[in-house]
Amino acid sequence: MAQAHGLAAGDILATLGRIERNDRVIRLISPPSRPGVRSWARYRSRFIEPVRIEGGVAFWHTHADTLRRASDRYGVPESVIVAIIGVETIYGRHTGHFVAAEALATLAFDYPPRAELFRRELENLFLLARDSGRDPLSYEGSYAGALGFPQFLPSSIRNYAVDFDGDGRIDLENSPVDAIGSVAHYLAEHGWVAGAPVAVRAHIEDTTRAQALVDRGIEPSVPADALALYQVLPLGEVPDNALMTLVDLETPGAATEYWLGFRNFYVITRYNRSSFYAMAVFALSEALRTAQTETTVAGAQGR
Repeated sequence: MAQAHGLAAGDILATLGRIERNDRVIRLISPPSRPGVRSWARYRSRFIEPVRIEGGVAFWHTHADTLRRASDRYGVPESVIVAIIGVETIYGRHTGHFVAAEALATLAFDYPPRAELFRRELENLFLLARDSGRDPLSYEGSYAGALGFPQFLPSSIRNYAVDFDGDGRIDLENSPVDAIGSVAHYLAEHGWVAGAPVAVRAHIEDTTRAQALVDRGIEPSVPADALALYQVLPLGEVPDNALMTLVDLETPGAATEYWLGFRNFYVITRYNRSSFYAMAVFALSEALRTAQTETTVAGAQGR
């Protein structure tokens, strides 16, 4: 870092000398010794629930002008921006209390499976601190070093965060306005298509044939005219020339939900590379949109 970025080696070593390995970080990030069965119903219930829906409507109301401005500038629906912040931190309520440098250093030097990623993020934390004029130890976040309302890793802050409130600095920890703009900008930079759908439910006639589409991966590659060959029936509108991915949302003891994800579904997985995550964001965004509309109508009738 001293050679590549001109940082003083002594300063870096002095900072690292003030932190210790955090074994709780290792425990939290390590896969369970006895992995549980994936359950979409259980996962969904964590995020599509009254606290996040009611809190999301309130957050939307408070920041309506900012959300409209972000949506107009970046083409990302207001409901999706709110949903990501809701899934990540319940609108800033739970942003984490781990010292980010300590968490990242622990993972960079004592967690070999992902050491390369976290060394890169530790490097970016030092650069972020330099650019912001802050002590590297002043950042607090998740056990994986994610920061602020939207839980951006340091590299994402440096690459995608924006000063959306115009105060001359980027502050995802205390400025929901910066967070809103940064989430929208992140999705736009990863290929969000304005006005395009995210996903539609699908009916499957033959699960064995459909599995071949699931196995093609999360990036959309299936054209509409191929769906009939695999006996997949969209239960909603499919845009002309759209490419899709088939997503299976399994729940033990229940029928598997199948969805066709479009390009915007894939873009959400660039935030968190999980189909469960992307579908939770989409489902919460739809619930928020419905609740927001109902609140607006009720308010108009009340007047």
